[in-house]
Amino acid sequence: MRDASVRLVASLSAEDQCVQSMPDASPTKWHLAHTSWFFEAVVLQPHARAWRCFDARFARLFNSYYESLGPRHPRPQRGMLTRPALAEIHAYRKAVDAAVADFIHESPAQDFARAAPLVELGLHHEQQHQELMLTDILHLLSLNPLRPAALDVPALRRPAADAGWIEHPGGEVGIGHAGAAFAFDNETPRHAVRLQPFALANRLVTNGEYQRFIDDGGYTQPGLWLSDGLAAVQTAGWRAPLYWLDDGTEFTLNGVVPRDADAPVRHLSFYEAAAYAEWTGARLPTEFEWEAAVSGPTPPAQAFGDVWQWTRSSYDPYPRFRPAAGAIGEYNGKFMVGQIVLRGSSLATPEGHARATYRNFFPPAARWQFSGLRLAQDL
Repeated sequence: MRDASVRLVASLSAEDQCVQSMPDASPTKWHLAHTSWFFEAVVLQPHARAWRCFDARFARLFNSYYESLGPRHPRPQRGMLTRPALAEIHAYRKAVDAAVADFIHESPAQDFARAAPLVELGLHHEQQHQELMLTDILHLLSLNPLRPAALDVPALRRPAADAGWIEHPGGEVGIGHAGAAFAFDNETPRHAVRLQPFALANRLVTNGEYQRFIDDGGYTQPGLWLSDGLAAVQTAGWRAPLYWLDDGTEFTLNGVVPRDADAPVRHLSFYEAAAYAEWTGARLPTEFEWEAAVSGPTPPAQAFGDVWQWTRSSYDPYPRFRPAAGAIGEYNGKFMVGQIVLRGSSLATPEGHARATYRNFFPPAARWQFSGLRLAQDL
């Protein structure tokens, strides 16, 4: 799994991997180093007796937001870190990987038993950053006038069916993760939620459908927009999804390609998704409706592997949620304000990382993720 991160970006140049396109994104090189620092900070240093620090200066450079683990280099300035060089980052990764492998195979059983959940968390954290590397490099290369291709990734699938609705009777449903399999803490604890009867669209909204919203003046109709969304449209000059070009093409990880009218629309903010839903006379689903429908006997198409789907749910803690003690408690809990939940997974999500209870979250104006929408309506 760790090797997959390096393979994923092997076609990028050292220059590609150093540059930061905006404060919300990070350079590829930083991602590769940060995920290694995570294993060092939460597994090796506290639990591996034989570990000797690779470079004490790296903690300041590659700590992301863990206040309890020391000071950090400012996030908007990660692109200024031309040193350490990419080759040194790769050496750092190899040293950490070797040390973790030795710890797993050679440590006393009681030492590994305490650290095993942290090793597992580190691997799922690695997968999260594999997706972030792709979204961040896409944004970076979109700003290059040459609009170069970054990677070779599968094209989005066409809709599996004509547009329709899957009805759900509502009532009390179980929401959240339960069981022994891995889940992030924000997916727990499992709890009961009462839903009103609703219907969820059987597939995602397409490029062609979103184009009709644009053609109807959707970006210029204030009545469709939340107040903050309209302000974002007016301030940033949004007139189409991020990476759409005026000639009917779009910029992707494969470079500039013809825009497929039947493919799911992507790179939308929550505000755009909500405005589109208002324009159709429908709405966005809550995260609980989404999970109930996807976990039901007739799940909708395209739940996973195309785009993350905006919901109408704020990113809040579940009832009785408590962050873990120590640094790991900072992983999710402190971000539970001012963000919106997305459900599903995207074309950039690593194999095996998606599940029905997974709660992704971003600020409502975020557009650089592979984010789209699915409609819902009341019954």
